[in-house]
Amino acid sequence: MSPDEVRAADAERRSRLTPERQGELFGAVVELLREVGYEALTMDAVAARARISKATLYRQWQGKPRLVIHAMSTLRPMYPDVDTGSLAGDLYAVAAHMAEVATEDAPLMASMSHSVIANPELGEMLREVVIRPERASFEALVQRAVDRGELGSLPAAVEFCVPILVQAVLNRPLCDGIDADEAHLLGIVDHVILPALRHS
Repeated sequence: MSPDEVRAADAERRSRLTPERQGELFGAVVELLREVGYEALTMDAVAARARISKATLYRQWQGKPRLVIHAMSTLRPMYPDVDTGSLAGDLYAVAAHMAEVATEDAPLMASMSHSVIANPELGEMLREVVIRPERASFEALVQRAVDRGELGSLPAAVEFCVPILVQAVLNRPLCDGIDADEAHLLGIVDHVILPALRHS
């Protein structure tokens, strides 16, 4: 290994963050996202809030989009891994969980949904790191209902359920001026999601 390669390897080791330090950094990024939104968030602000050098941020995440998406991946999942023994019970548990996170995370997701329209690369990273795992989790929930014999096969409607639930959280403040609470989301489960899954 050449002297330059040795120095580069040493620099990489020094700049690598511990899991605890990375958690603190991602927490700072999420705080700033909630305060100012994606567009106004800067790497300077992240560096100052997290007490970390910008060089380290760019070395490990290359820029704001990748750093923000990885920070968002640490948020509580929208669709928890629940297994109550029935499809309805699982969906009710999902609705209750979504109501808990809606107040904090809906404004953040609304900010991101606006930003991805103008930034296709950001949108693809968001889908890869956050959205697709969430959809896979929801599909696994429905597949368990198939395995239990509640549904004959994986319903065609399953691909529409995640967008419906996400939009319910994002649009309730716009349409009704209030957050999507548990009663609202349970109503969507009872009158939209369950009928669609059972009859498609």
